[in-house]
Formats: sequence, structure tokens, C-alpha cells
Amino acid sequence: MFFVTRQLAAFSTAIILLGASGSIALAQKKYDSGASDTEIKIGNIMPYSGPLSAYGVIGRTEAAYFGKINAEGGINGRKITFISYDDTFSPPKTVEQARKLVESDEVLLIFQSLGTPTNTAIQRYMNAKKVPQLFVATGAAKWNDAQNFPWTMGWQPNYQDEARIYAKYILKERPDARIAVLYQNDDFGKDYLKGLKDILGNKAASMIVAEDAYDVAEPTIDSHIIKMKSLNADVFVDVTSPKFAAQAIKKTAEIGWKPLHILTNVSVSVGAVIKPAGIDASQGIISSAYLKDPTDPHWKNDPGMKAWNDFLDKYYPEANRADSGVIYGYTVAQTLVHVLQACGDNLTRENVMKQAATLKDLELGNLLPGIKLNTSPSDFAPISQVQMMRFKGETWERFGDIIDSELGG
Repeated sequence: MFFVTRQLAAFSTAIILLGASGSIALAQKKYDSGASDTEIKIGNIMPYSGPLSAYGVIGRTEAAYFGKINAEGGINGRKITFISYDDTFSPPKTVEQARKLVESDEVLLIFQSLGTPTNTAIQRYMNAKKVPQLFVATGAAKWNDAQNFPWTMGWQPNYQDEARIYAKYILKERPDARIAVLYQNDDFGKDYLKGLKDILGNKAASMIVAEDAYDVAEPTIDSHIIKMKSLNADVFVDVTSPKFAAQAIKKTAEIGWKPLHILTNVSVSVGAVIKPAGIDASQGIISSAYLKDPTDPHWKNDPGMKAWNDFLDKYYPEANRADSGVIYGYTVAQTLVHVLQACGDNLTRENVMKQAATLKDLELGNLLPGIKLNTSPSDFAPISQVQMMRFKGETWERFGDIIDSELGG
């Protein structure tokens, strides 16, 4: 008899969804470590504690979604064992947890490990071991490098391409802008800075009046915001993770600084960022989207949103439905299930990557209409389309057409 165990409280240890024990595979079936007739072991690493703990909701949502899949019979009859460890957003800890997942837990793959510096710390190890590092939870450009890292694949839109879209928007709307950029001092932040400069070109030197980096260990970024206002910047490019994005929005309002505020997509959550910062303080912020916003009444009767709400009612009722991390985790988990279903009875690591690299116009219920997932053996960037949006009232309001982020508009 199959059973599911969920440990959603003790993340410092793990979340484990247990399927049944393995049995002898039939001759025509192919398995690598972590797969059998009855089970698929999936590893995951999240910052359930530490400065980026707001992202832990993604791992919790994925655990709940795999619980749903198990309750409905699993994937091709196999139950998912989802093992999720906390790395506190510390790269050395990420390395420790990845080794544990691969060498001790013997997972088939590591799915959705979060963070640019943390994934960078394990990228060479995962590729040397030939274990999929699949659909990583970061938009760094480096994940789309099939030639040098054929076992690593991203999922969400590329940070550099997203920044290029914002740069084009600035040149159109504020051609004489004085731009202040606040960015996380790692590859995540530096990718955005590069994307901006790619489009601003020779104008970057005169238009960017501040490039200020912060460290995730800092308790507050208030001093950075005060400095940027003092430079008379009238455009603020805010490349921060949720905790710091909320601080930035709140502080700009407190000191009366009213620039054109452009916020990275990773921090657009109404529940985790906007409400803590203040609805009034957030009016007019510009960003981009590729997922439906649960707080937008436009999607009230949408079939994809209804399915998401039904899932939460049954499998994750305590979720904050205004937190965009919940719909993100749900949608990327659906992508993995699609890949594993396509693997059939060939659950080798090589075939997992093969199926992940042959997505063709995959539509999922909570992607914005017109946005589809596509990959190829030379293109490891599943999502390359976004739509611009502005915060208005109590939700995000989309405007303009769907943009191919690889082209920047």
C-alpha cells in the first residue's frame, strides 16, 4: 500500500514524500539511481532559513504538488519521493546538501535548487556526476549553456534579457534619465547590470549615476536608498530579492523619493513584497510577468486559476495565495511532471535531460496567455517571453504585447 509522508515543519532536515519500495524492473525498462518500478526520487535545495527564507514557500508548494500527484496514482504508476533540504542560501551548505542528495539519498535528479551563487557552487559537480540539475530556480544566463553544462537547465526568463527590456523602456520613456541601480552582489545582480548596459550602450556611463551593490547578510538596505536619492536619480532599477525589495519600496516612500521604480520580476509577489512594503508606497512600480497573478481579479474565473485554487484547498490550505512563489512552485512542478511522464519507462538521467530539452510549445494553466515553453538540445531556456506590468490599486496591471525577452522587445 502506498503512503505519503509530508514533513513541512522541519525543513532543516528535509521534506520527504515517500512512495513504495522498489521492485525488480522488467527487462524493457531502464533505470538509473533514484528510479524503480514504484518510485522516482527527486532532490531539492531551498533556503528555508536565512536571508532569503521568503523563497522557502516554493519548496513547500512543490512538496504539496507532488503529494497531489502521488494521491492521484503517481507518474506512470510510480510515486514521487521528494527530498528537500535547507541550505540557508549558503553556497558551502548547498554543496554539502547536493552531495548528500546524490551520494547518500541517490536521487535521480536535483530539481529547482534556488539561487544563483548556490547553483553555481554545485554546477560543475552535478555535470561531472552527470546528474540533472533541472529547472533551477534562478534566471541567470549561465544556465543556458548546453555545450559546456549539458546537465544544467534553467526555467524562468533570463535576467539579462529581462533587464534589456527595462533598458529599452527607460530609453523610450525617460531618454534623459539619471539611473540608480541597486543590485545583489552576486551573479543574479550582475546579470541585470550587464543586461541594462547592453542596451544603454555608450549612454550607460552618463545615464547610470549609481551602481550600488548590497550583500544578503546586510540587515537593511536603507543607507543605499538614501544615497541614491542624494544623487538626484529619477529612475531606480531595483534588483533585490523579496526581503530587500520590501525594504526598498518602504524606504523610498519614507524619504519622499519618487523615481520611476523598476522592480525585478523575482520580487513582484503581492503577498511577500508589496503588502509588507505598503500598497500606497508601491503604486506605479514597473516590472514584468510571465505567470498569472493570483491577486488580479481578471483571472477569477480562469480555468488554470481555478485548478490552482482547488489544489491549494486540498493539498496546501495554509498557503498565502497572494505570494507569487506559490503559483511559481506549482507551475514549475507541473513542468517536471510533464518531463517525467514523457520519460515513460526509460527513467535514466540521460533520458530525463533529453525530454527536458525537447519541450515544444508546452502550455501550462498559469502561464500568461501566449507564453509557451520551448527547448532544444542547444537551447536550455524554456521561457523567453514576458509582458510588462505596472502596480495599480491593489494588483499588477499588464500593458503592451507579449515580448520575446531574448530580443528585448
